[in-house]
Formats: sequence, structure tokens, C-alpha cells
Amino acid sequence: MSPTPGTIEADRLRILGESVRNLRKEGVEVIIVSSGAVGLGMAKLGLSARPSDLSTLRACAAIGQSLLMDIWSEAFEPLGLIIAQMLLTREDFRSRKSSQNVELTLQRLLEHGAIPIINENDSVSDEEIRFGDNDVLSALLASLCKAEMLAILSTAPGLMTSPEDGDIIPFVSEITPAIEAMAEGTKSSTAVGGMVTKIEAAKIATMSGCAVFVGSGTKPDRLPFILKGEATGTFFAPAGLGLNERKKWLAFFPEPTGALVLDEGACQAIIQEGKSLLAIGLVSCRGEICRSDVVTIENPDGEIIARGICRFSSEELSQVKGKSNDEIHLIFPERNGAEVIHRDHLAPLR
Repeated sequence: MSPTPGTIEADRLRILGESVRNLRKEGVEVIIVSSGAVGLGMAKLGLSARPSDLSTLRACAAIGQSLLMDIWSEAFEPLGLIIAQMLLTREDFRSRKSSQNVELTLQRLLEHGAIPIINENDSVSDEEIRFGDNDVLSALLASLCKAEMLAILSTAPGLMTSPEDGDIIPFVSEITPAIEAMAEGTKSSTAVGGMVTKIEAAKIATMSGCAVFVGSGTKPDRLPFILKGEATGTFFAPAGLGLNERKKWLAFFPEPTGALVLDEGACQAIIQEGKSLLAIGLVSCRGEICRSDVVTIENPDGEIIARGICRFSSEELSQVKGKSNDEIHLIFPERNGAEVIHRDHLAPLR
């Protein structure tokens, strides 16, 4: 969908359709959760801001939903893709019977080669049964369908270290309070949620064993690359992974630019106690490392024990190596935190 109220990026949907068709050829089933109905209805009614009262919101959704499906049909059907509409509310997930009906309908649609296009049924839902946004809806569907990957594509390029001028965090091994604190709501006039709801969706999906990717939807031709770990954005690993599964999802890290060698105490703190990497345990480093680069972490014998996102450059590491947090704060008083790698950005391999 376009960030401009009432407009749709038709070329972008066509390119997305080509990506979906290519994935289908590789045996990958695709379910799409789409926004846009309310925005299209707003444009039809000449409204410039998202309605605050639920009745007008429902009216916009009712007007815009048919327009939205026409747009999807125009983009996909020339590619030989059949689309199917499903409108859902939370009530459809609350009982075993209704959730089974949703699951069975989706299965049958996929068996017949159709692409389900799903949206919240905003024209009838009220506050008690609303999802609130399509991020949460997509996560519930991913859990229900036992999906392996949920890709949330929007205007957000990924989870950022700070909202204004931060760097994209490429990999999150566990959603902690610190990760949640990085999220910030959207200011769009037609949308709800923002990164806050994407984190909430990631929590739901990853707890059910589904990996999550959050990134920009401006280049839908990159969709197949998401499954290969080659797209720019943030990957959230499924929760409760064993060693083999962790190694599998480490493929979604960018290529490491360097390596950090630790003493035994630091290795034990990371592997056995789940702590952050502190500079006092750093013995040496290799490679040209920039801030926010992915690095491998080695024990004194040269064995790789983890990967992580480094908060210091090579030059800075030479200054902080072996120093305490208090000493680091004296060297870099402007830095928020003295950890070389925070535990939220560490993926142990042992």
C-alpha cells in the first residue's frame, strides 16, 4: 500500500505478484494479509484524516474493501494467480471450532492454487473483537497455520537502534524489554500501530515457532530473498530454539566482518549465564569492524562460540579492550551503555 491516503502502488503489487508466483513454483505457499481498505474508503468519502469514531471507520472499511480486492485482482490475475478474500475478527480465533474453520478454509484455498488475501473485518468489528492492526492478525494466522516465516512489509525498514538516526538491527535472538523499548508508534494518518505492534506480532509468531522478518515493502521483488536471509531488515528467531535450530537461523545474520577473542570468564558469562559481552573480557579482535557490524566470537582456543552485533569499531575496541565499564564511560562519555555486545544482540552457538 502507498503511504499517501487513498492511493495504491499498482506496479508494486504487480511485482509482488511476480514474486509470489516464483515462490509458488518453488513449492512455497503464500498467504497475504493486506491493509488499505480504510484508506481507500477515506479517499472515496473525501476524508484526509483517519476517523476517530468507530461507525465512520466501519463505513470507510465497507466502501474501501471492495475497491481493495479489485486492485489485488487486477495485479494478480494477469499473472495467472487466483485471489480469494477472507475477512476476520478476533471472534474467529476465540473458539476451537471457528479457528478450525479458518484453518480448513485456508488449506482448501491453497490446495486449489488460490492466494488468500486477508484483512480485518473492520466493517462490523468493535473494540472488543478488533485486532487493532494487521500485524497482530498476521501473527495469529502464522501461528494457526504453523507457518515457518512471517514477513511484515511496510514503511518501516526494520527495528532501529533509535527512531531518528539509528541503524537497522539485522537479527534478534530473543525479544526482551530492551528490544521492546526500541519500538515507536507510527504517525501515519491512515495507519495504526507502527513498530510497537510489529514487535507484539513478532512475540506471538516466534512463540509458535515461526520466524519473523520486518522490513520495507518498497521492493517486493526481494520477497524470495527474505527466505534466503539476503534481504535488508530485521529477522526475529523463533523462541525456544535448540542448538541446531539456532545455527539454522544464524544464516540470516549478515556476513561477519571480524572476530572477537575472549577470555574464559567472558565465554562462560555468555554461554552459561546469558550475559552481555563486556570489554573487560575482550582479549583481541580481527578485521575492519564498524559500529553495528556482525562479528564472530571466539574462545581462547579459536573456537567460534557465538555471533553478535558489535557496538564499537575496531579503533574503539583497541581503546576499551580489558577495561571496566566505568573506565569506558570516561573514554566515551557520550555512549549509552558500555557493553561491547548486548545480550539482546548475541546468538550463542553452544
